[in-house]
Amino acid sequence: MEHKMKRIKEKKSKKKIWPWIVGSILALILVFVGTAYYTVHKTMNKINTPLMETSETVEKEQKVITRKDPFSVLLLGVDERENDNGRSDTMIVMTVNPEKKTMKMLSIPRDTRTEIVGYDTEDKINHAYAFGGVPMAMATVENFLDIPLDYYVFINMEGFLKMIDTLGGVTIQNDMELTYGAYHFPEGEVNLNGEEALIFTRIRYEDPRGDFGRQIRQRQVIEAILKKASTPTTILKASDMLEVVGENVRMNFSMKELIQLQGIYKKMDSGIEQIAFEEGSGTRIDDIWYYIPNEEELLKIQSELKEHLQ
Repeated sequence: MEHKMKRIKEKKSKKKIWPWIVGSILALILVFVGTAYYTVHKTMNKINTPLMETSETVEKEQKVITRKDPFSVLLLGVDERENDNGRSDTMIVMTVNPEKKTMKMLSIPRDTRTEIVGYDTEDKINHAYAFGGVPMAMATVENFLDIPLDYYVFINMEGFLKMIDTLGGVTIQNDMELTYGAYHFPEGEVNLNGEEALIFTRIRYEDPRGDFGRQIRQRQVIEAILKKASTPTTILKASDMLEVVGENVRMNFSMKELIQLQGIYKKMDSGIEQIAFEEGSGTRIDDIWYYIPNEEELLKIQSELKEHLQ
């Protein structure tokens, strides 16, 4: 009888303990979720910069991402140094068609000679950012490609390497053996940390393809980052990633649109279709080297992007 009473007391004791355990676990989850929610909103408030706020002269209606409507994004990779506005050494246009489940990516050669909208001159397209920031860069690229640009993403390239290190590095398929100083990148599968990825995407003269080879490597690294960032293990590094993103990225995507964008990206049929300028030529004007696009090829690219955005 005494043994039976002891077992009853133990059961009652366990019944009392379990609510505390469950309550403690729920409390920890709520604290984690609350902290994550606060951190995400804090970061989004920092990086979200609507285009109309970057210049008094620009009045551009903000597009809203939907599940069906196509949209376009200008990716600007900028080297910003002390006492220097920086130049957008990386200019990539991405068009997304959710209904077709397709995405296209076009790298614009940074030395491309074109009209700098709002500056009344023709110059290298990557100078547009130095002259007038994001609004002038977007207006110039819109004019050059004859398509509307709905969104922009600005990345400080020095912070680029921190982002990759936070992800634990990225893996790409290198199509050409390359050496730059002490850095060697063999042909085939290559694992890159942040510093290596930055060097890998900047190589120009060591690649016989010049700036075009650099564009290929930039696209490879961007795709690798997107792929790595969408894996479940990245959630464990979310806090560190948000801190790095907050310091080095500016965009006019809202938090809601980013969530929508992630859902769209996961549904894409295949990776990102690459488009490139291949038929232009180089020339010197006033002792400055420019890339002059082939007119027929430019028209073809414009037409392809317009069709994708319809």
